Amino acid sequence: MGSYFEQIEIPDKHIQNIFGQFDKNMKNIEKSYNITAVLRDEILKLTGEEDNVKSAMEVIREMLKLSENGNAITDQNINYAVSLSKTGDVSSISQLDKDMICHTINGKPVKAKTLGQKKYVDSIDKNMIVFGVGPAGTGKTYLAMAKAITAFKNNEVNRIILTRPAIEAGEKLGFLPGDLQSKVDPYLRPLYDALYEIMGAESFLKNMEKGLIEVAPLAYMRGRTLDNAYIVLDEAQNTTPAQMKMFLTRIGFGSKAIITGDLSQKDLPKDAVSGLEVALRVLRKIDDISIVEFSSDDVVRHPLVQKIVNAYEEYEAKLANKQNDRNKDKNQAKSFDRNNHKRK
Repeated sequence: MGSYFEQIEIPDKHIQNIFGQFDKNMKNIEKSYNITAVLRDEILKLTGEEDNVKSAMEVIREMLKLSENGNAITDQNINYAVSLSKTGDVSSISQLDKDMICHTINGKPVKAKTLGQKKYVDSIDKNMIVFGVGPAGTGKTYLAMAKAITAFKNNEVNRIILTRPAIEAGEKLGFLPGDLQSKVDPYLRPLYDALYEIMGAESFLKNMEKGLIEVAPLAYMRGRTLDNAYIVLDEAQNTTPAQMKMFLTRIGFGSKAIITGDLSQKDLPKDAVSGLEVALRVLRKIDDISIVEFSSDDVVRHPLVQKIVNAYEEYEAKLANKQNDRNKDKNQAKSFDRNNHKRK
């Protein structure tokens, strides 16, 4: 452990927030940078290798700014700041805090928590069609819903249409009881959950009865033209190319569409092509269509989710490399056999 140190004053009212329950946040910073943190009379002293101490101090300064702005410091804040300090500019974290999308029904502010989320929200403001693509827990659907509800409340659009393909996640659910709506509701539950949290059940149900908010399977979109609407297509990796084309050609004047999906979680039959995959290739160069790709750094759920995403990415990369090696060996063997055949 180096002998370099730096000090910072942390007012008493922010100590608990920055240190976390049982000093969990500070222990995370100590471990990440291999430093020692000692607090005496509101003065926090960091000791260790010079570069590590300076990086850790940057993180703590940003956390203090967040705390001063009234934010509760979470594991995600600490992990994202540590990650940014190794690859980018940590000071951008407190910049994220300035732009608020809306409040939930309980008064909790909804805002971008990572640079990837900020890019996504800005793209939604600027473009008519936005694709948000990336792993689970990056806030793709939740932020899209927040933007849709805000635009609806501000009378920027007349209605909200939320849709997703009705396809089972690797399970056969059989014949579900009830009418058509009760059969498709389980597929649309995540969209309802976000609506209830941001809008409140009463307001949502009232607007749904009036037909101003619609939550429906993608199949219901065929044959319609959607003007002055905010349209969110969720789980787009489970669309076929024909369904995706059908959806994109429904969009009318004064409308905005957000398409979200995770190409690593396709529930389509094996070897079926995803409509999202095709759309990303076909539409990449068209103006007024933005494609935002999230990474595991943008995961804002429990920190364990980020570790799970990373572990699966590594596993899938290894599988892909093994498959490439097998294909190379097969091709070399075929080439060898052909050459031998020619010689004979």
